[in-house]
This record gives sequence, C-alpha cells and structure tokens, in this order.
Amino acid sequence: MTPPEPRRRRAPVFLERQSYRRRRLMDAARVLPFLGLLLWLVPLLWPQGEEGGVRSSSAIVYLFGVWAFLVLGSAVLVYALGRREEAETGE
Repeated sequence: MTPPEPRRRRAPVFLERQSYRRRRLMDAARVLPFLGLLLWLVPLLWPQGEEGGVRSSSAIVYLFGVWAFLVLGSAVLVYALGRREEAETGE
C-alpha cells in the first residue's frame, strides 16, 4: 500500500480591496430596485377592513418614506461609486 499523495495547498484568491469594494457597491446598486419593489408591496399585506384596516394617510406616508429611502440610497451609491472611480484613475 502506497501512502497518499500530500494535498497541494491552493494559493488564496487575492482581490484588491478597492476592486472588491467597488464590485460590492455595484451589487448593492443592482439589488436596490428589487428591495424597493418589495418594500412598495408591503402595504398589500396590511389588514383591510373597517375595524382592522390601516388608514390611507399612513400608507401614503409609508410609500413616500420608501421612495425617499430609495432616492437617498441611490444617491449614496452613486457618490461612493464615483469616488471609487476617481481614486482608481488617480484624479
């Protein structure tokens, strides 16, 4: 019986920190519309009816809050992506 061959250790995958963070920011920008859609659909799950219903004014405030969150979130992502791009080009 022959001894088993020693396993070769794989070199760790090294990603530059800047490119890794830029990719994660791009992933966040891609996920943001789907998150917004899910948050906009939440009022459909709220109870309806005379006694247990949610007031329409509360629903409108909620939808406006989601909209504001999406606008601010996308602005932050655009700013962060632009800053990363400037750092990579050296400007």
